[in-house]
Amino acid sequence: MAPQVMDLKLQNEDGGWGLHIEGTSTMFGSALNYVTLRLLGEGPNDGEGAMDRGRDWILSHGGATEIPSWGKIMIMVACIAWWQQVLGAFEWSGNNPLPPEMWLLPYILPFHPGRMWCHCRMVYLPVSYLYGKRFVGPITPTVLALREELFPIPYLEIDWNRARNACAKEDLYYPHPLLQDILWASLHKIVEPILMRWPGKKLRVKALQTAIQHIHYEDENTRYICIGSVNKVLNMLCCWVEDPNSEAFKLHLPRLYDYLWVAEDGMKMQGYNGSQLWDTALAVQAILSTNIVEEYSSTLRKANMYLKNTQVQEDCPGDLNFWYRHISKGAWPLSTADHGWPVSDCTAEGLIAVLQLSKLPPEIAGEPLEANRLYDAVNVILSYQNADGGFATYELTRSYPWLELINPSEIFGDIVIDYPYVECTSAAIQALAALKSHPGHRRHEVDRCIQKATKYIESVQASDGSWYGSWSVCFTYGTWFGVTGLVAVGKSYDNSPSIQRACNFLLSKQLASGGWGESYLSCQNKVYSNIEGNQPHLANTAWAMLALIDAGQAERDPTPLHKGARYCYDLKYVVLKIKGTR
Repeated sequence: MAPQVMDLKLQNEDGGWGLHIEGTSTMFGSALNYVTLRLLGEGPNDGEGAMDRGRDWILSHGGATEIPSWGKIMIMVACIAWWQQVLGAFEWSGNNPLPPEMWLLPYILPFHPGRMWCHCRMVYLPVSYLYGKRFVGPITPTVLALREELFPIPYLEIDWNRARNACAKEDLYYPHPLLQDILWASLHKIVEPILMRWPGKKLRVKALQTAIQHIHYEDENTRYICIGSVNKVLNMLCCWVEDPNSEAFKLHLPRLYDYLWVAEDGMKMQGYNGSQLWDTALAVQAILSTNIVEEYSSTLRKANMYLKNTQVQEDCPGDLNFWYRHISKGAWPLSTADHGWPVSDCTAEGLIAVLQLSKLPPEIAGEPLEANRLYDAVNVILSYQNADGGFATYELTRSYPWLELINPSEIFGDIVIDYPYVECTSAAIQALAALKSHPGHRRHEVDRCIQKATKYIESVQASDGSWYGSWSVCFTYGTWFGVTGLVAVGKSYDNSPSIQRACNFLLSKQLASGGWGESYLSCQNKVYSNIEGNQPHLANTAWAMLALIDAGQAERDPTPLHKGARYCYDLKYVVLKIKGTR
């Protein structure tokens, strides 16, 4: 199925597109999907009226000047024909400044970009380079057409100064505070004019050199995969802007396929190059929790080999402080060895899996991971703990929550720094607690780390007994990790008020069907919300049941578990029946 057909299938009834497939229409989703379809060859009146409806939605909501800041950037640098043309359907003056000079600031400043969460940092790094260059390619007929189609007034009459802070109400999840508007206006009207002219332009040249240097470092240390798909394509564009015939650009091209995949409903691009390590580690733990391990010996040997091959065995080269990188030797990434970015909970789950495999005979699971590599993993986990006892994702929390005041993204909240999370903290506790078979390595530090992490988990529990989960949907997911982390250190329903409250919370959310069904709206609104129609969901049900089982619910009253199991059992036959009708 052609990519444009898939985009049209995901169009909402009102003509727009959402931020995700269940979301209501937004300017971000609508404008970007419309531009994508046009670049893929759809005409302005194609798609049996779908393109007209999409354009009508955009224009009736103020036009593409109302797209959030990330969308302004994407429309500005959208590309076609393998990067041979860079789309100029939006003016750089309609974007708030992202000067590359920020990379020259002293790191001691709490707002230095090196202190940002790495996903945020690695997006604004290439964007700052492109902004500093003000690069725009040839103005082609497609560009001229889009300039007419995306805006309700003639392109030359658009007030780009107003457009800098314009944002459709449908997209305004995180409104700019006044402080941020003052900052952007000062940069736009005072600082940028100085940096665009001599002698300030000398500083701009140095800043651009620094930015592209960091871009190449990221590319080389991820084998041109990059941390995610957004900065992957932006870094690739930067390499092309620097030199269209460069070796760096050529090395980028084949790694686009790491992100592309074709499903039954069309071609898609992932936000990451996969979750292979995470899936493997959890699959191993699931298999080992059964009493049929020997039947899966071939699978376990392959998984063991993958776990070994995927562990990062060296830190990134050079001065890690200069490159704003955390240590990585001994860590596991979310996906593949080539990707290589270390993640705290992936390292923890990888360590748990190899520790469990090491207890099996080699003829079933293969040879165990060497002790020194286990210790490397422990060293990385210990290095991730923040002062408050919690664990963030890729790095330590490097700055303060007030930095969100300068979060320029209207559609994403809490992205500027790497916050500690209950999921990462729980995984770290479980991994370190599993080290009983290796009691000698940094034992006192491990014990102290577990104690601090346990206090952190207890301290961030909500008054209703839940934990907010940031990496899936949502309170069900977070509460599962909260409970399993506490159980791993010997807490139980009998001796832990936190576990008691958590169990009461989960039981209160069980549906009449026996399952649990939590909507993605819980993540957005930070209030527990059922799926529309009180529909259960298999994943939520599994997480809730796992938490309750760990907390000893079967010994107190197994009825809720039986009801949940019956829902899962019945669902299996529904799925099999559906598959049988295809």
